[in-house]
Amino acid sequence: MKKLKFNENGKFTILQVADAQDLTFPRTAMLDMLDAAYDKIKPDLILFTGDNILGNHLLDKRFGTKKIGEGKELTEKRMKEALAVILEPPQRKGIPFAMTFGNHDDMNLLTKEEVLALYREYSQFVVSEEEAPVGNYTVPIWSSDGTTKRFNLWLLDTAWHDKAQDRCHTGVTKEEVDWYVARSSELKAENGGQPLPSLLFQHIPFPEVRRLMLECKPSDKGAVRYAKDKAVKLDPAKATGRLCEPGFGYQENNGQFDAIKAQGDVCAAVFSHHHINNYDGVIEGVRVIQSPGASFRCYGNTGRGVRVFELNENAPAAFSTFTLTYFDLCGHSPRKLLRYAVQADTGLF
Repeated sequence: MKKLKFNENGKFTILQVADAQDLTFPRTAMLDMLDAAYDKIKPDLILFTGDNILGNHLLDKRFGTKKIGEGKELTEKRMKEALAVILEPPQRKGIPFAMTFGNHDDMNLLTKEEVLALYREYSQFVVSEEEAPVGNYTVPIWSSDGTTKRFNLWLLDTAWHDKAQDRCHTGVTKEEVDWYVARSSELKAENGGQPLPSLLFQHIPFPEVRRLMLECKPSDKGAVRYAKDKAVKLDPAKATGRLCEPGFGYQENNGQFDAIKAQGDVCAAVFSHHHINNYDGVIEGVRVIQSPGASFRCYGNTGRGVRVFELNENAPAAFSTFTLTYFDLCGHSPRKLLRYAVQADTGLF
């Protein structure tokens, strides 16, 4: 496993790419945006936080609704090609990267182990092969002199596809919660009995994010309708940012939020999945961050972009974060505006 360290100046920068969600024939607007982000931010690590590819459409023809074929061998070939679209640029630039699974990544004939094997073909992929359950990892960030762990990244799996029933399940299982608690306690013991400061990344939010929202009238400013006569908006006393879809999180609750509170190591839990939400809030002392989606093939808005996290070795429990949109990174020239308008599935708002 590649060893990540704080730089000599004590800084470490993470670039989060949420919901890239593309295929073997990608929307070039997203690739331009990501390339611009890599060059501008010069991250020490890129995190692809789920729905990295549109796994249930891998066998689609380029145009129309027909398939190019079927079977596992063809699926693996197309998966490899789709992953290359997003992984070859950081590989070529020498930027380490890691990933989590989203609900779309697993919606095909390949197992998660088989998909991970494709990621591991890239030398810049930093995820260990020793973590369990599958799809869950810790990524340590070491001190600048490489002697001690100063920070930790949790990468958790929140979605799996039942191949037999052709059904997608979402949530964090009890097994995952138990693994997190045990591993967190191990890291605490290694850190002299103090929780090791961490960021937690997973695709689908835990259901407690609903506590950041207020019930309101559909006609209220900032309201997002979730039923005929029901709506919610961000609670300004708890969160700042933009709520554009309900985004209530997974349904089956196995105590993840309570475990995070009890362990005390997670400086913030960071989510994706809801492409057009972008907010930062606090629930019972737990900081919660929702990042916007990057995909141009799937729904979105002018907030399409990436999120940046800047860590400081001398204050590892503190960090700064901000988002950069397509227009921040690519500009507003007529050519870039036209590319956005032509390639974005939705979102001229």
